[in-house]
Amino acid sequence: MRDELSIVKGIHPGLILERELKLRHLPKGPFAISLKEYPQTLVSITKGKRRMNINLALKIEEALGIEEGFFMTLQVFYDIKEIKDKRHKLYPDYSKLRRVLFWDTKMENIDWEKQKKEIIKRVFERGNKIEKEEMIRFYGQESVKKILNTHGM
Repeated sequence: MRDELSIVKGIHPGLILERELKLRHLPKGPFAISLKEYPQTLVSITKGKRRMNINLALKIEEALGIEEGFFMTLQVFYDIKEIKDKRHKLYPDYSKLRRVLFWDTKMENIDWEKQKKEIIKRVFERGNKIEKEEMIRFYGQESVKKILNTHGM
């Protein structure tokens, strides 16, 4: 199970459960009812729209003969990945931006979403290639293009 865990680390546990149920030819509705759970709950989890909870994970693992804690471990790794992804999207990589670009404020105090238009305009007026590439990576190419086209740049 440990080898499989390293392969599926960061994937929502519901997707792994979905695969497992298909391999065993177990329909979700009847399986959920056999666990004394609502079918909608299981469907939401298998679609990745709902978190796996400890009680349900234990019921599923016992019913399927899967090592105890497997699904909750997957949930924790998935949660970690989600937080890292969010954190990564909250701030650009400061090491790729010269502080002189933002001489009038501390970069740590910038609201990167609210001030997006001004930031993109500033970086594309005064920034170097690496800084422009970081803005494209951070905001996305379409978003940057739209702002630059709107402002005639």
